[in-house]
This record gives sequence, C-alpha cells and structure tokens, in this order.
Amino acid sequence: MAEEIDASQEDGDDYYTFLNIPRNATDDEINNAYRRLSRLYHPDKHTDPERKVEAELLFSKTKRAYEVLSDGHMRAIYDNLGTAGLETQGWEIVQRTKTPHEIREEYERLARDQEERRLQQRTNPKSTVTMTVNATDLFSLYDEESPFLDLRDLFGFPHIEISGMSLSQSIEAPLTTKDTAILSGNLASHNGNGNGGINCSIRRITSDRGWGELEVGAGNGLTIATKGFRNFSQGMFGNGSIHTHFTPNGLRIGSVITMANQLDKQTVGYLTWKAGMQSGMNTMIIRDTPSYHLVFSAYIGIPHTYAALSYTHKMPDHDTKVKLTGKAGTFGAILEYGAEKKISQNSSIAASIALGVPTGVHLKIKLHRASQTYSTIFLLCEEILPAPVIYGTLVPLVSWIALQKLIIQPYLRQQKQAELLKQREANRTRLLEKRREAFAAVELMRETVRRIVDQEEARKGLVILLASYGQLVVEGKDDLAPAPEVVDVTIPLQCLVKDSKLILQESSKCSLPGFYDPCPGEDKNLRVRYLFHAVTHEVTITDTESLRIPKQSHRLET
Repeated sequence: MAEEIDASQEDGDDYYTFLNIPRNATDDEINNAYRRLSRLYHPDKHTDPERKVEAELLFSKTKRAYEVLSDGHMRAIYDNLGTAGLETQGWEIVQRTKTPHEIREEYERLARDQEERRLQQRTNPKSTVTMTVNATDLFSLYDEESPFLDLRDLFGFPHIEISGMSLSQSIEAPLTTKDTAILSGNLASHNGNGNGGINCSIRRITSDRGWGELEVGAGNGLTIATKGFRNFSQGMFGNGSIHTHFTPNGLRIGSVITMANQLDKQTVGYLTWKAGMQSGMNTMIIRDTPSYHLVFSAYIGIPHTYAALSYTHKMPDHDTKVKLTGKAGTFGAILEYGAEKKISQNSSIAASIALGVPTGVHLKIKLHRASQTYSTIFLLCEEILPAPVIYGTLVPLVSWIALQKLIIQPYLRQQKQAELLKQREANRTRLLEKRREAFAAVELMRETVRRIVDQEEARKGLVILLASYGQLVVEGKDDLAPAPEVVDVTIPLQCLVKDSKLILQESSKCSLPGFYDPCPGEDKNLRVRYLFHAVTHEVTITDTESLRIPKQSHRLET
C-alpha cells in the first residue's frame, strides 16, 4: 500500500488529503467530505465575480476528487498511478470491466515488465581496487643492529612503499529475462610478482526457486566451473559448485556445497563443505537485527583451522556502525576493531585496526561508493607495539573529524542548498499557482469560518487562535508569527472544525484546502494554538503526522 500512496502524491494533487479523509475511507466518508466542500465552494453561493471564478475552480477540483475516489475503477488506477495514470496510462492498460483488484495486479505486472526492460539496458558494473602499503618504517626508525641513526632519519623521511595492488572488475549483460552473461577480470601484484585472470559465465534462472551457471576462466591455466542455487522450502536453501582447473602439473578438481536454514526471523545458519583443492568444513551463524549484526564461524580444514566472532553495533540515527572482530586458529590470532560511516546516499567510509600474531598491526581504510570499493591496507608494524596501535587509532579518527567539519559537512550543505534552489526554480510556476489557489480558498472560507467561530465560542468549544505551517522552530521559540517560510493556516483549520473536534489524516498537509507548500523539499511542521473550554492549548506535529484535537495533553499551564 505504501507504493500506492507514493503514486497518488507524485504530482502534488492528493485527493485524499484534499478531502481530509483516510486512504481506506468508506463511501459514506467520501460522500460526507464531498458535500461539506461542495457547499463551501459552490459558485452559486458567491456573487462577487472574482470570487465566483475562484469558487468554480475549487468546486471543479472537489468534484474531480469525488468522481475519482467514489468510482472503484478510477480509485484503483489513482492509487497505483496517481493523476497521471488517470489522464493517460490508466485507461489504456485496463478494461472498464476489470475489478479494482485486477487493476492493481495488471499494474504490478506492467511494473515488473518495465523493471525487466530496465535491467536489460544496464550492465551493473562492479569494481574493487585494493592497495597494500608497507609503512613499518614509521615506527622502526632505528636499526637494531647499529647504534647509529639511519641517513633517512637525518632528513625526517621514513621509507614508505606500495608493496601490493589488486584490481577486479565485473559487468553483467542481461541477454533475456532469464539469461545473464557475466564478464569479470582481476589483476594483482605483490612484491614484484603479478598474476591475473579473466572469467566469463552464463547464468540462467531455471525456475522461481533456483538458477544455474556455467563459468569459463583463463589465467594460471584454464578453469571450468558449474554453479547452482536452489530454494528447497521456506527458510531453507542451498548452493553448490564444481571447479576444474587445468594446470601444467595436471588436473585439479574441487567442489563447494553450502546449506542454509532460517533458524528464526533474524537468524540464519550455514554449513559449508569443501573438497579437493582446499578441503574443509565451515559452520556459520548470522544474526541480524535493527540494532546489531552478529556472526560466528568455525572452520576445520587444510591448511588452517580457526574460529571467529564478529559483532557490529548499528546506530541508524547517526548512519554509523561500530565493529569488533576476533579470530584465532592454527595460523595465530587477530583482533580487529573499527567503524563505518555513511557520508551520502550511496557512499560510506570505514576504518579499522587489526592486531595480529604474527601478522602485526594493520590499518585498513575503505571507501565504498555505489558499486565501487577502494581499499588501502597499511602495514604499520610487524609486532604489536603501543605506538602503532595508538597512532593507528587516533590519526584516522582525528582526520575524519577534521575532514567532516572542514570539507564534507560544508559540501553536503552546499549541495542540499543548491538542490533546493534548483527544485524551487523548477517548481516556481507551480508554487505560485498553488499559493494563489490557497489564498483564494481562504477568502472563500472566511464567511463560513466566521459562523463556525461564533458557534464554537457560544458553546466554549474549539477555536483556533493561530496555526502556522512550514519551517517552524519547534523548540526555544514561543513566537508563533509566520516567518518567510511559514504559512498562516488559521482559517483553513478552523473551517475543518466540526462539533468541537478537528481531525487531520496521516499525510502531508500541503494538499489541504487553503494550504500550500512554502518550502518544497524541506522538513515542515504544523503548530496549532487553540482555545477549548476557554483554556489555551498548543501542539506541534510533523508534516505527515496525524492530528486529533482537543487533547488534555495540549493544555498550557500558563
């Protein structure tokens, strides 16, 4: 249903909000809302020529909203496609005799077809670049065998070198709705020795429960592999592969089989068996919740046996993750800690320190942008010493704080401001039209509101003193006077009062009669100060929040 809501609001004309009814409103609710607004905007009630013209426009909009929402077929199209679907695509894709449920199914089918066509037009490129830097000279400036200072130390320049680099790239080319070709390659160099390879594979979706893949590669000999995936039942699936490698020393064959089972809603267990090239068995349990991500794995095989535990704490309010990993086995032990920060919609940066025996101290920096990953691994020291651990922890942290304060935050603010200005300029004509329509609606409401206020005051009921909509200062400001980005909506809200009650639905308020969006693309609030039983009340809500007044909790103490 969320997709339907978005579709009906894409062009800014939300008929549900205009009539102030819920999206699951009944026919009676639609009829009552229509009668209320049609009485208010009926052209025959206005003698002034200018107001009569404005009333005709608003009455036509009210009538159009009623026509769409009271007709099951038109309502289904509007829920799925918005007003654009009613004007063009809606009646072209469905027959008049179809039910609303069939219309929704037809739309979903067309959406899937469009997604398939979109997938066929993209190659989905992915790339990874990894660089290894030997920076051990930063923390070992003195030669242990010589009492004399190295000549590099006299000039203060430690010896830092790039000891390795690797690059991998892959693209996908959809051939049909079920077949995809995948081309990938990799290059690597370490301490002067390099290697690389290229692979080409064809993947076919065999059914809605599985797929198969054939891969052929060349590099250090010819490789042929077959892979497959199968969903056996709800919560249970598995995959397997057989690899054949032709080398100068003979033929090598290996296989990998993995079985997975959904243990509960947030936990999945994996069991993997490897045979041939590197024999072994691995078990893994992954638990993922909104607040943390936990992974436990144990591996028994050749050449190493180990156990590992990883815990990631999620802080979605700050777009940050903190990770701690421990790993121990026949190769030694590693303790790694770090953090990841999301810096934009498609980009994130991560840094971690790995303390290992006998691997030493490593600092890892990773930048992920869309489908590209750039990693740099610094070898700070071959032993675990306090200096590289402290500097490796503090330097990235301080650098990130400085980078965020001096570059990233100003850049993002500038980008947001530029986007808002661009959006406002593009919608300038529409914004002026909406504002003119809102002002006209307010003028048409004045006489009705005057009668409502008299009735409410006589019974000591609900009287709106002042209502403001837009960019409000929610805290630390008592003055309710409208600012340049704020609209006075006292009259439109008072017009919605019925029997000393005011109810607003859970949607953006900018489509309500007498409202308009003064600041497109920015967060908005609605603040209402009102009298009830001769006592002042006040409440502030977000733009899409529902509102029901009066309430005892809104009462002001003074």
